[in-house]
Amino acid sequence: MFRGRSDHVLDAKGRLSIPARFRDVLKANYDSKLIVTNLPSCLAAYPFEEWRLIEEQFAQYSFGPPDIIAFKRYFLGAAVECPVDGQGRILIPAALRKEAGLDREVMLSGMLNFFEIWSKERLDAELAQTRDNFDKFSSDIFAKLGTGG
Repeated sequence: MFRGRSDHVLDAKGRLSIPARFRDVLKANYDSKLIVTNLPSCLAAYPFEEWRLIEEQFAQYSFGPPDIIAFKRYFLGAAVECPVDGQGRILIPAALRKEAGLDREVMLSGMLNFFEIWSKERLDAELAQTRDNFDKFSSDIFAKLGTGG
């Protein structure tokens, strides 16, 4: 599982060094292929096997409700295979870097079966907002999950 956050720097070519603990997860459970795609404020990096499960779920919607087609267009349509090179880096395409506002300072955030790639500035703002609303979020989440916290 991908856990924790870490600071990183994109090089001039847009390469990102994947943390050793994330590479260990890939090596133990997956192959070295990552699929990177858009999220509204950041990028998401999925091991290829996890990505295939998402594709299978959406494959049944060649046509369908406009919201599903729009979601597919944004999320699935932007997906790019980014293999991990021998030095543990991926090359993030310029279009994805632009969409996520990635410049030099980035942060990776483990999300269990995938990880997010954020501009440091955007993630700091997102975390501050979550911290300020933590009690409300946690109450809502525990109610939805049916657990105590």
